[in-house]
Amino acid sequence: MSDAPWWRGAVTYQIYPRSFQDTDGDGVGDLPGIVERLDYVASLGVDAIWIAPFFKSPMADFGYDIADYRNVDPLFGTLADFDRLLTKAHGLGLKVMIDQVLSHTSVEHEWFHESRQSRNNPKADWYVWADAREDGSAPNNWLSLFGGSAWQWEPRRSQYYLHNFLTSQPDLNFHSQEVRAAILDSVRFWLDKGVDGVRLDAINFCFHDRRLRDNPPKPKEKRVGRGFSPDNPYAFQYHYYNNTQPENLAFLGELRALMDRYPDVAALGEISSEDSLATMAEYTRDGRLHMGYSFELLTDDFSAAHIRGTVQTLEAQMSEGWPCWAISNHDVERVLTRWGNGKPSPQLANLLTAMVCSLRGSVCVYQGEELGLTEAEVPFESLQDPYGIAFWPQFKGRDGCRTPMPWSDDAQAGFSRGMPWLPVPHEHRSLAVARQDADPHSVLNGFRTFMHWRQLQSVLRWGDIHFLDTAEPVLAFTRHLAGQTMLVVFNLADTAAELTLPAALGKSVVVDGHGLLQGHLDGGQLHLPGHGVWFAHVA
Repeated sequence: MSDAPWWRGAVTYQIYPRSFQDTDGDGVGDLPGIVERLDYVASLGVDAIWIAPFFKSPMADFGYDIADYRNVDPLFGTLADFDRLLTKAHGLGLKVMIDQVLSHTSVEHEWFHESRQSRNNPKADWYVWADAREDGSAPNNWLSLFGGSAWQWEPRRSQYYLHNFLTSQPDLNFHSQEVRAAILDSVRFWLDKGVDGVRLDAINFCFHDRRLRDNPPKPKEKRVGRGFSPDNPYAFQYHYYNNTQPENLAFLGELRALMDRYPDVAALGEISSEDSLATMAEYTRDGRLHMGYSFELLTDDFSAAHIRGTVQTLEAQMSEGWPCWAISNHDVERVLTRWGNGKPSPQLANLLTAMVCSLRGSVCVYQGEELGLTEAEVPFESLQDPYGIAFWPQFKGRDGCRTPMPWSDDAQAGFSRGMPWLPVPHEHRSLAVARQDADPHSVLNGFRTFMHWRQLQSVLRWGDIHFLDTAEPVLAFTRHLAGQTMLVVFNLADTAAELTLPAALGKSVVVDGHGLLQGHLDGGQLHLPGHGVWFAHVA
């Protein structure tokens, strides 16, 4: 598999630039800060970086509301800074993926400025406009993920426009060929610059139902979702018509045709639909996206059954594509808090990294996971996230996972010489990179050990996966490649566990060097310490 494309089986490190490293003292991270810290990222043993949006934006949704797809916001630096970042990353052997937010723009984008002026201007149909109902109410019952109706009145046109997220994030009309061409041209701009891939935000939201049919109600017992809570009115509907439309498949084909003109690049789609696993399988078929990921492991459910069931369900449907897994990102509570059951230990932090990086597929890890960071408690008066402000206190928003990266244990954690845009938690300073770097037993060095070890395990990077039917809290599976089989077992609990290995597996020969708490085999009985693992070659 030495000829496999770089992205297949890769580990990509997600950088949230606002919170990574500030170099100009304004309290917000920037592109020069990423350049400054790239040697650190390379030391982790990851294959690539994914940089969250750094484009020109009024920052209503912190960069996911783009006002200019082809320019860097001055808050983050310049295009020359990005070129410098790209050159240094490539020099360190790191691939670079950037966020592309294609389904919507900012209200400050020049396209929207023109579109909203009248019903007959050249860009009049570039966004989703609709007349009011006879009583003046919104065209249908679609809801915004961030609360309230998905429709906003525009007096200049005497029409409503669609926004699946904030009112300041109007949805583009992908039924327009001109819109699709303009969007693809923006993607081309960055491919020409030399990026190695794009992470596609909310990629199943590009198209809407032309007939604007109402979404049907969802029964109370089924009001669960990924990326939103059951008490969010958004959970009260089946989202059959405001996203994941069949027309999107043809657009993905157009996007893939563009990307196929460039050597060794990849498209990773973020997917959140009524059946995200089925959509992942559909969107990653030949001629569409290279990879897809969803929120299925970004949940509160930390059980062997959930992880096994999620992966098996996808495996049964994904006959052609390639999955990507994530257990943390900038939109959800940090995994060590979600899955730590009140006891977020260093051993658990390293176990979680090893677990997700041992599944079949590629992996995205979020900045700070390698340090064992927990979710920060951000007081209401310090909140910045409009999503959290709207749904406080039941949902505290996304700020708790976006606090600054702790580089040292000084007052601002080495992140900025100014006042950070979000407060630095005291408990994070004790987990700072400078402290952990010097400790051979730290979470950070455990992360590095595992990642460098994984790079040598071709069966973990590219092999097939088959699960053993195990009782809680044990998760077990085999990975198979080119005649080699590796048995992988995780004890998800902090207390000891045992597993009787099936005789059909054959003789197990332990594989070490991964740096994790290793179990031991006594006859056919595997003994695992709390948060222990077992990696073994089997005949």
